[in-house]
Amino acid sequence: MTEVLLTAPEGETIPVACVVEGALDGLSPFEQGLARAAEFKGKAGQLLVVPGPDGAAARVLFGIGDSARVEAMAFRALPARLPAGDYRIEGAPDRLDAGQVALAFALGGYGFDRYRKKREKHARLVVAPGVDVAEIREIAHACALAKDMVNTPANDMGPLQIETIAREIAERHGASFSVITGEALLAEGYPSVHAVGRAADPARAPRMIEMQWGEAGRPLVAIVGKGVVFDTGGLDIKPSAGMRNMKKDMGGAAHALALGRMLMAAKLPIRVAVLIPAVENAISGDAMRPGDVLDTRKGLTVEVGNTDAEGRLILSDALTRAGELEPVLTIDLATLTGAARIALGPQVIPFFTDDEDLAADIAQASKAVADPLWRLPLWSGYDEALDGDVADLKNDPDGWAQAGSITAGLFLKRFAPAAGGWVHLDIFAWNPKSRPGYPVGGEAQAIRALYAMLKTRFG
Repeated sequence: MTEVLLTAPEGETIPVACVVEGALDGLSPFEQGLARAAEFKGKAGQLLVVPGPDGAAARVLFGIGDSARVEAMAFRALPARLPAGDYRIEGAPDRLDAGQVALAFALGGYGFDRYRKKREKHARLVVAPGVDVAEIREIAHACALAKDMVNTPANDMGPLQIETIAREIAERHGASFSVITGEALLAEGYPSVHAVGRAADPARAPRMIEMQWGEAGRPLVAIVGKGVVFDTGGLDIKPSAGMRNMKKDMGGAAHALALGRMLMAAKLPIRVAVLIPAVENAISGDAMRPGDVLDTRKGLTVEVGNTDAEGRLILSDALTRAGELEPVLTIDLATLTGAARIALGPQVIPFFTDDEDLAADIAQASKAVADPLWRLPLWSGYDEALDGDVADLKNDPDGWAQAGSITAGLFLKRFAPAAGGWVHLDIFAWNPKSRPGYPVGGEAQAIRALYAMLKTRFG
């Protein structure tokens, strides 16, 4: 990503003055007249560029509405709306964390320009004194990595590319790294990962990626990410409209790598294991069929009722592997169900856990860093909807249960580690509507809150 945060001025900087709604008395007469002409009243999100004698921007007025209610993430809207140049924030409410303001600006400065010949200049921010700029940059860069991976089309983001990115992260931070590919998955005990990915071209063979970091004896946090690089739906093929954005179905893997990268960069006193089953749910003569019964690493058998419910199949093997490592906490991230979007829409991410302390910590971190999460229940009354007719369970729950995101979580619960906490997040990883600071396309969700939670627990 383009670096948008500066630790010190590199030349002239333009002040961005925070203006409370209705409080225009502190502006110069010229600025007050300009504000009246532009109907600028300091409402939340309003922005007014004040020109200097040469016509260039000399000062920017940024409406923050009620100063008691404005959040640091409001500043995420600035980079997309400011002319190219270097800026500094003036008059932000004292209760706002300057580091979170800087992070908001960095997140808002993201743009995906890999396939564009012309790359535009960006607004940059001189960070307030006392901010840990190194940490803020690591968080912003990790979020940009997740968004870049999601935005990259499947022809350039296959299982091999995910492996390459994971290997580069491991090498940067001194983590151990291993990968099991293709037919070797059967010999090594990952039958469901193999079954879902075996129909892909050999160059895009399924694989199980694992990295481990940290000193022996420290508590282990396992992070599992769904890595379906493209989801046709398999033989239960999706309609064209449903397939259009399926390049983003590896969003869980992208987020797992980004979160793991944050934790390793922060050098928290923990061990980190990142586990990614990377596959393409393709269609060929070797594709899994509706009615097939699959083995899993745990030993449970699964009847395939719908080949388009493939994410939970590959996660079953990865979660079982996570349990073998005896973590104190397991986190899985997956673009798993459309039902999650029906329940909460694209901007709020549901999470599922039976650990009350963990749920409280996640909710608190979510609020603290304005990374919206909402707990949904692992409602045991729907568990029997997963009971198989000819196998231990099935991947398409009975229709009477209806709650598709919950039943998906209940399926994963059967494979989650028995010891230690476990939380499942059904992310979307996508902005369907553009707004300042949130362009249409890949979005990093939940990982800032998870990082804050883990830093509080273990930092």
